[in-house]
Amino acid sequence: MAEVTVTVNGRPHTLTCDDGQEARTRRLAEFVAARVAGFVAQVGQVGQTRLLLLAALVIADELSDANDALDAERGRSAAALAAAKAAAEDAAGGVVDLAQRVEAIAARLETA
Repeated sequence: MAEVTVTVNGRPHTLTCDDGQEARTRRLAEFVAARVAGFVAQVGQVGQTRLLLLAALVIADELSDANDALDAERGRSAAALAAAKAAAEDAAGGVVDLAQRVEAIAARLETA
């Protein structure tokens, strides 16, 4: 396990993470630190716990919105795929009908 020290609201925090995840952990911590700094600018120093809770709630809300948008997009994609499949099946059925007609004409010409 690797250790990473990050600073949020002017306070250092040492975290452990999987080896190779240090840069990602720092980047995520910087994201949280930026949110906390935004709240400090808006409401002042209202306590580390309250600031972290506010940041966590806002980030969770954004994640929820992103998940809802992803689910909606997956639904649209599934509907588009179903429509494309139905169109392909209709086209295939038309090709089969056309092939049968051509074969019928060819058979009549052979017997004529």
